[in-house]
Amino acid sequence: MDTTQARPPVVRRAIAADAAALTRLRELMLADMGALNAGGDPSWREKAEVWFLERLEAEDEFAAFVVEHPELGVVSCAAGVCDRHAPGPGNPGGVQGLVFNMSTDPACRQRGYARACLDALLAWFRDETEARVINLNATGDGIALYRSLGFAEPRFPALQLRLARSDG
Repeated sequence: MDTTQARPPVVRRAIAADAAALTRLRELMLADMGALNAGGDPSWREKAEVWFLERLEAEDEFAAFVVEHPELGVVSCAAGVCDRHAPGPGNPGGVQGLVFNMSTDPACRQRGYARACLDALLAWFRDETEARVINLNATGDGIALYRSLGFAEPRFPALQLRLARSDG
């Protein structure tokens, strides 16, 4: 019988040794979103791991929080980064937070791990950064969690443009 369900999850801040796990969980998240294509460049994993290693050193502008299962290793994570924007009346410091890489191993879902990681990340934004506006892109699986923590649609719709590289 799995007794880990009865205990509250223990969340810790990710360290450099977690970069591979953050990349693995990112791959699971992207697969769940249908964002991995068969013809895609497989080197993204290596690049992502290096990116996480570099960002984990920038503790004032990046944080990731993880839950580690005693037998399975890191099984859940939430990451966030601070972006500097021009100051405005609602955000005089101009710092905005972005939540991303919210992912839990399918074998460990519905145990409160994602919520625990996100709670820790939001505490980091609140207590250790100047960010007062926090953004994220929600999936259908995560939207109820985000709404329960106070996330709502922005006042202005988010739009996106994907630029193709010109080869000429």
